[in-house]
Amino acid sequence: MNDFQYHNTTDIRFGRNHIDAELHDAVAQFGNKVLLTYGGQSIKRSGLYERVLKLLDGLEVVELGGIAPNPKIDSVREGQKLAKDNDVQVILAVGGGSVIDASKVIASARYYEGDPWDLVVKDNGADRMLLPQLPVVDILTLAATGTEMNFGSVISNPETEQKLGTGGPQSPAVSFLDPELTFTVPANQTAAGSMDIMSHLIEQYFDKAPANDVSKGLIEGLMRTVIKWAPVALDQPDSYDARANLMWSATMALNGIVRSGNQNGWTVHPLEHELSAYYDITHGEGLGILTPRWMQHVLNEDTVALFARFGRNVWQINGEDDQQVALEAIDRTEDWIENLGIPMTLPAVGIKDEANFNVMATSAVKVGQLQTNAYVGLNVDDVITIYRESMKDWQKLSL
Repeated sequence: MNDFQYHNTTDIRFGRNHIDAELHDAVAQFGNKVLLTYGGQSIKRSGLYERVLKLLDGLEVVELGGIAPNPKIDSVREGQKLAKDNDVQVILAVGGGSVIDASKVIASARYYEGDPWDLVVKDNGADRMLLPQLPVVDILTLAATGTEMNFGSVISNPETEQKLGTGGPQSPAVSFLDPELTFTVPANQTAAGSMDIMSHLIEQYFDKAPANDVSKGLIEGLMRTVIKWAPVALDQPDSYDARANLMWSATMALNGIVRSGNQNGWTVHPLEHELSAYYDITHGEGLGILTPRWMQHVLNEDTVALFARFGRNVWQINGEDDQQVALEAIDRTEDWIENLGIPMTLPAVGIKDEANFNVMATSAVKVGQLQTNAYVGLNVDDVITIYRESMKDWQKLSL
């Protein structure tokens, strides 16, 4: 287990009974000038928008709506201007990962005089960690990214065909997690969100830090939880238990606890960010397509023991032969993803040719430091191979 530091001050309010009783004071403690951020029309159709505005009665509210999936830098720029022009003191983000991610960068951009894209790419010496940050309060409406209790954001720039992560000095100040708000999430978004949770866990599980059984054990339990409850949420959308388990798993998967003591960076996310940057596909669907192909590509004599542990402890596969258990675990992972209803090839999400594979692979290797920092080092040719395998139907490994 490697050395680590852990610090997270997000105030979690989980369950049915917190928003109406506590939202006003949770926001007002930071000031009376509020930037309300949200995505499309779903919070208006559900009645959540009107509910929130009534709870904010007495506060000065300006709004930024229309934040899109794979949040775009233009929304951050608009939010920066609104925050400055209206002397905003606190941001209330109502939505899923895209809304909260954008809001966290806006919270830093409020104190930055340049283009907020600098805060993502760190050009011109800009460093978000040295800036103040507005407090962010959020109401989560989709279980997926874990952004409600972490320091990170992922922002897209269609003009430069980049999708990049950035970290700030603070996680959200207060996060309201009411599973009932996710009852109306469509099946495809529930599936993609569940895959995002699972991918976060996989990325942190496959790590070379020695003897980190604490993290491995925590992740295995969370994986089993997602595997169990995601199909239930799809079959019974208003199951409180299913939605609650998925929501808390999403938060726990990426609040920093389960990665403590790890040493390696992530692999599949940098690969998928290139797909989203070039083709604007759904993040969770891209992860679902790539993850089994990555597993297949990196299975070797050095990694087989951990893949076999994954098979035995997560998928409950019996067997003495590590190779066979590992192969079956990869197949079971692919089956679970496919049974969620996620498209399982790149052509199924509209990527019909290899035209951008080389430039995407080159960027993924560079941005993700995949040759030096990944669980299994990948070069450009490795990434292109994974993309190419993702163009084809899955072939069972454990025959």
